[in-house]
Amino acid sequence: MPELAKFLAQFQVHFNRRESQQATERYITGLLTEHPNKNCDTLATIVPRTNEQRLQGLLTTMAWDENDLNRQRVHAMSALPTEGNGVLLFDDTDFPKQGRASVGVARQYSGSLGKLANCQVTVNCTYAERSIAWPISTRLYLPKAWITDTVRRQRTHVPPEVSAQTKWEIALDLLDEAIAWGVRHACVVCDAGYGDNPPFLDGLEARRERYVAAIRVDFAVVGWRGATPQRADQLVAAQTERAWATLRWKEGSIGWPKARFIALRCWRVDGQGARRIGWLIGQRPARGATGDWKYFWSNCPARTPLGVMVEYAHRRHWVEQYHEEAKSELGWDQYQGRLWTGFHRNAVLVMLSFSFLVWLEWQQRQAQPQVGRPRQTFSPTTG
Repeated sequence: MPELAKFLAQFQVHFNRRESQQATERYITGLLTEHPNKNCDTLATIVPRTNEQRLQGLLTTMAWDENDLNRQRVHAMSALPTEGNGVLLFDDTDFPKQGRASVGVARQYSGSLGKLANCQVTVNCTYAERSIAWPISTRLYLPKAWITDTVRRQRTHVPPEVSAQTKWEIALDLLDEAIAWGVRHACVVCDAGYGDNPPFLDGLEARRERYVAAIRVDFAVVGWRGATPQRADQLVAAQTERAWATLRWKEGSIGWPKARFIALRCWRVDGQGARRIGWLIGQRPARGATGDWKYFWSNCPARTPLGVMVEYAHRRHWVEQYHEEAKSELGWDQYQGRLWTGFHRNAVLVMLSFSFLVWLEWQQRQAQPQVGRPRQTFSPTTG
């Protein structure tokens, strides 16, 4: 594909040998096919001019720095024109696995299965604007059983510097990495798995990050000075009907979704027992609609419009879309290797493939003529 060759040309500097350059192009070509099975042995049978040994070597033995390649990919994607209000999304996803030999596999909660199961879990950071999004980085979460199991660590080549970390601690590391790479953003957005951890929110505020985080109903808040902490849902339920407003936040395939929202200026209880001021945001279905009540916490300034915070919060669909498409279209969940390096190299090549598709769609979007007023850079096409 000439478009793919043009896109990959900027990354050739990371490969000292032509063999690894060609293997990368062949591997990504295989990921972009419509074949349902995308492991090395299958790709070797459907993609010409390569073989299983070469593809396996790309993931395990060939000399190239996947972290540096990923950094350059992020720089290349950051060079696309921007509306200037991108957000960083944090979420985790899982990969069901059999056995116990693959790196990081353990019996833990699987969101894709909705229960405890044998799986691997990664923490992921994604960049998202209103109409464009692409992944930044991913890192495998190691359960406690793996941290202390020297034999399994050695067999799967887990680096010695990898220590015990919670998912929210990994997310803060990925945030620091994105900042070091110069990824400009206006806000951090996450689900309740992260937003319900006061130390994670403390870490964001220590880095002077604005955020809108989903929280659970029992998130501890203080409605007024001198009051005792209470549950978020109780404080929201105590408000009058007139305090709620109906808002729409995006135009999607089903039109403009809407819901009822309320924002209360109050305090949260942080990881040290201190109180931090911010916004408690409640969401409930609009009249005639169904759905769950939702709650968010934000440290945005006092004059921030509610509509802005609501729109930020609902960009989370981008990271869920990336997880789904990377697995169903690019075979992210079909990696069969057992090694730490192979797992992360495969993830980097999946992110590179996804970025190519975003880059290609962006190029085509700019070339499509439109009738009427000139479109903004990221306005959706009519096709």
